[in-house]
Amino acid sequence: MLEKIQIINQRFDEINDLIIQPDIISDQQRYTKLMKEYKDLKLIVDKGAVYKEALENSAEAEEIIADGSDAEMVEMAKMQLDEAKEAIEKLEGEIRFMLIPKDPDDAKNVVVEVRAGTGGDEASIFAGDLYRMYSKYCSDKGWRVDVVSTSDGTSGGFKEIIFEVSGEDVYGTLKFEAGVHRVQRVPQTETQGRVHTSAATVMVLPEAEEFDYELDMTEVRIERTTSTGPGGQSVNTTYSAIKLHHEPTGMIVSCQDQKSSHKNLEKALKVLRSRLYDLELAKQQAADSAKRKSMVSSGDRSAKIRTYNYSQGRVTDHRIGLTLYDLSNIINGDIQKIIDELMLAENTELLKADDDLI
Repeated sequence: MLEKIQIINQRFDEINDLIIQPDIISDQQRYTKLMKEYKDLKLIVDKGAVYKEALENSAEAEEIIADGSDAEMVEMAKMQLDEAKEAIEKLEGEIRFMLIPKDPDDAKNVVVEVRAGTGGDEASIFAGDLYRMYSKYCSDKGWRVDVVSTSDGTSGGFKEIIFEVSGEDVYGTLKFEAGVHRVQRVPQTETQGRVHTSAATVMVLPEAEEFDYELDMTEVRIERTTSTGPGGQSVNTTYSAIKLHHEPTGMIVSCQDQKSSHKNLEKALKVLRSRLYDLELAKQQAADSAKRKSMVSSGDRSAKIRTYNYSQGRVTDHRIGLTLYDLSNIINGDIQKIIDELMLAENTELLKADDDLI
């Protein structure tokens, strides 16, 4: 453990010297990455200093006990040794988790796409419920939510809604939400009082910067149209809505949320770039045996990950077998307890997969 901490300390000192170099500061991309690494390593360096102090306290107490010349000092040393051993065990566990290699995308903002699945109008209503759940959660975290595009359901909710979330370590938190969410309840449109099962799919894409994925604009056809749906004269009569066609993949991205054609184009390009970047990540993950084994954050997107059962007030996450009887609070944005359990399961899995950390 001390050897690993020493390596971290050396890298931390190296970065500390680099981030004050004028050529590094002028390279914004490299400077940003180094500052992120600096902050991550500082957490380990600080924890390592506490760990070293605990080891020193333990060694000092053992010396006093071995000497045995002062009975009172020996008694105090035994207490000190017990405290130090307890602290060392706890710190070693914490440091092991901190040493797990971080996904470089965890710090990114995200593009979230929620689509109604099976269940007709009820599925659209449920997609709207999920959007409100995430909006409330993001608001409580101090994150910003910007809607990119919507397709309204005929009885409420959304057939599809795409939105951006900006903040600190957003992808590292929300990536666990990707997959099929299922709801079991009596729909608003049901007259017989029967429970129906409906579903919505959630995709969470790390927001790709231009230097993450170089988009070849010769492969993108831009279509400008008037916006549809409710809106004033300036919205419905000017060619502000944007539809992008990515010829190689057949992907289509639309955005009409903004009055400005330029802003809609900017948002649509961000979504397209993020989707294409996510495709590249999926290929990398398929080749990475450790990630392929992990079904927490990188499982099959078509897999059912969570069920919201209204009659029982129950939410079950099927990946880790977690069941909580707190549906009303969860659907109102209190999903942190679920995410915490998923993060713990993911980290435990990664820790087991990496023999060097055990």
